[in-house]
Amino acid sequence: MRADRLVSLVLLLRQHGRLSAAALARELEVSTRTVLRDIEALSAAGVPVYAERGRHGGFELLPGFRTELTGLNHDEALALLVAGSRRGAQAFGLGSALASAMLKVVDALPESYRATAAGAAQRVLIDPETDLLARRLVAEEVPDAVVTEVRRAVFAGHKLRIHYAAADQTPRWRTVDPIGLVTVRDQGYLLATRSGADRTYRLSRILAAEELAEPAQRPDRVDLDRAWQERSTRFRTGGDQVTVLVRVDPARRHDLVGTALAVRAEQTDADGRLRLEVTFQDPRHAEWALWHLATHAEALAPQWLRDSLRERAAAIATCYGGSSRA
Repeated sequence: MRADRLVSLVLLLRQHGRLSAAALARELEVSTRTVLRDIEALSAAGVPVYAERGRHGGFELLPGFRTELTGLNHDEALALLVAGSRRGAQAFGLGSALASAMLKVVDALPESYRATAAGAAQRVLIDPETDLLARRLVAEEVPDAVVTEVRRAVFAGHKLRIHYAAADQTPRWRTVDPIGLVTVRDQGYLLATRSGADRTYRLSRILAAEELAEPAQRPDRVDLDRAWQERSTRFRTGGDQVTVLVRVDPARRHDLVGTALAVRAEQTDADGRLRLEVTFQDPRHAEWALWHLATHAEALAPQWLRDSLRERAAAIATCYGGSSRA
């Protein structure tokens, strides 16, 4: 809402001093024209904001100006509850609310603490967009309208109607009783029940959502961590799981175990390599994991997996066996 944006604009100027219209527009995620209209509105309301012309110009508040603007609205309070990382807030559509809330929190600090807090914040980086190998970590995109409806139903305790596209199925509408929201590695999930049975829905697969007026059938209290662990266990023990016997370089054990569902047995061979019996979700999962380990791991069994990896390697060798066609 515009009122919240005007508050954020004042707090930005208080904390950063002079800022250009372009800088304010980036922070508030609006156009520079909107910023100029907001500045005019603040001036008309008696807020002492003035413009400094020139190359290093911008907008600034008169020295010593202070106002009490630190009350948190509903979404900002929710944002702080999921603010263990900014990515968590983004996954549930609370990113802008979190930014606004943190401005108010910093402004509420005593002036002697404010600079210290701002300096400390600059020395902590949580979940950057790329890892050390420059691989970009891309979060799943969920339309704002969808995540807002889902979030409202979860917090209000109302039934939720969703148009869901399950893997390899035609999208269809279903009505669920929402229990909670979980984010794992930038993927958001809705935990719910349908006709009394536990269900887990990936937010990125919800094409549309509608909060209903009818109360959800769910317990008053929930242990989300326990619920997630139970559903994860059921997921790992279901499907077309396969067990594979693998010899792996000890230096790459973590990579293998990190992608497997479970390690059933482990021993060290005479040459120092590890021999592990591991379980994967399905044959495709097993082939993908072993292929990415290249010569650092060897699938000893089953034979179909050895054959599949050999055929894939042969196809790659054929592709690069001749001269370049460029």
